[in-house]
Amino acid sequence: MFIVGLTGGIGSGKSAATAFFKQQGIHIEDADQVSRMLVEKGSPALSQIVAHFGKSILNDDQSLNRRKLREIIFQNQQQRQWLEQLLHPLINMKMLGDLNSASSPYAIMVSPLLLETEQHKLVNRVLVIDTTEDIQIQRVCNRDQQDADQVEAIIASQLPRTKRLAMADDIIDNSGNLDQLYTKLASIHQTYLSMVTT
Repeated sequence: MFIVGLTGGIGSGKSAATAFFKQQGIHIEDADQVSRMLVEKGSPALSQIVAHFGKSILNDDQSLNRRKLREIIFQNQQQRQWLEQLLHPLINMKMLGDLNSASSPYAIMVSPLLLETEQHKLVNRVLVIDTTEDIQIQRVCNRDQQDADQVEAIIASQLPRTKRLAMADDIIDNSGNLDQLYTKLASIHQTYLSMVTT
């Protein structure tokens, strides 16, 4: 299976791009969705996380309080590494299994950490959805009702934009509106289809 890894910084427009490819009938494997599924209430991974971080990271219904966990790992590099070492192999195994059984001409692996982890080694091409930091901050503040400082901290914890762009095979600039994004994506979709058929 020809796999395109789709990534980009927070607020760059990964979800909008993913929605476009889904409309074209392309199989999407989303690392965030897989990781959510792996830490559902009662899952073995959640039990390990609670054993490590304590019950304060749970909601009243015993599900994972993502915001609380996010606050801990963004303030502590070692705790973040511990969590990544637990979840990343599980996420990769599940995604690869799903991707290899996909029936679309090619498949897309969406992951915010595609380039920070070994995940980029699992794909044939890396597609980066890119925009400026100012636009990222503005979008995330509007979308998640977070303050700019928090969003800046998340951006700072992600791979620097210059590094991300240097590792990309394909770059889509998403500084404009949705129509402009979809026009660019339609073109790259055709490129991928031709790569698969040749």
